[in-house]
Amino acid sequence: MAIDNIRLEVMQLLEKKIESFIDTYLIPIDQVWQPTDFLPDSQNEDTFFDEVKELRELAKELPYDFWVVLVGDTITEEALPTYESWLMDVEGINQHEGEGGNGWSRWVRYWTSEENRHGDVLNKYLYLSGRVNMIEVERTTQHLINDGFDIGTDRDPYKNFIYTSFQELATNISHSRVAKIAKGYSNKSLARMCKIIAGDEMRHFNAYSDFVKNIFEVDPSQMMVAFKDMMKHKIVMPAVFLRESGNSIGSAFEEFSNAAQRLGVYTSQDYIDIMQRLINKWEIDKLVDLTDEAEKARDFVMRLPARMQRINERLVVPEEVFKFKWVEPAMVK
Repeated sequence: MAIDNIRLEVMQLLEKKIESFIDTYLIPIDQVWQPTDFLPDSQNEDTFFDEVKELRELAKELPYDFWVVLVGDTITEEALPTYESWLMDVEGINQHEGEGGNGWSRWVRYWTSEENRHGDVLNKYLYLSGRVNMIEVERTTQHLINDGFDIGTDRDPYKNFIYTSFQELATNISHSRVAKIAKGYSNKSLARMCKIIAGDEMRHFNAYSDFVKNIFEVDPSQMMVAFKDMMKHKIVMPAVFLRESGNSIGSAFEEFSNAAQRLGVYTSQDYIDIMQRLINKWEIDKLVDLTDEAEKARDFVMRLPARMQRINERLVVPEEVFKFKWVEPAMVK
């Protein structure tokens, strides 16, 4: 579905700021952290095997649901090719324009290069830990990329920036909580790893939510309607099609979500809190000169957190632990 000319004009207007966005929210390659900063140094024979042994010993202390969540988070991060190809197809983003594409395509590539390190470092940690079935993890990752996803945004940049704002904050929360739990088990290296990933996600949240804030300033009515549409249909997680080898698309997602809820890593309450945070950040209540449709959209969005809170109070998270192929209970304390 093609979007209207106003959206394209707004994207072109914001594109003029793209270099300042990159300078503000992304970090030059030679200055940003790399996965090997947090892993045993394989070039140092004097320390490598001792560091791996320590990593494996500390890993033995972590509980079953923790491993399920860490594996699910890793797979989600490693499905990055899907997210990049989706964003490159958004209206206003053109990777063929000029010598290196337009400003927006440069943003997507820069953002992708930062995100790429997350799955890389987590995958290496899982491999070294010896606590998970890596072949099953790898198969699930390939399935998730192969199956693709539909986040309900079509090619609309307004909806896509709302989605990325929401998702970057959600992943910040998830990685931050995993870091806190790891620290509680005295696993300081894993805690540092997850904490710095969470920091990246926060920077990316600030960027995408800033894009939306800029759009609200120049096209408030259409941005408001797009916000309502995304909230009405709910934000689906990137791993919504998660499945283990031999099972149907999406069959593993609910159990992964249940593990995250039991662990307190990412909950239905967090979903509501993120929605309210976006409402506050974009100052929805202060928007002026909205169309009638946009006014109705604002009313819907403003009331939604309270409505969802009432539903959330009745939700019960299953206590029964699902046996994933990724993580065999006998392998975990």
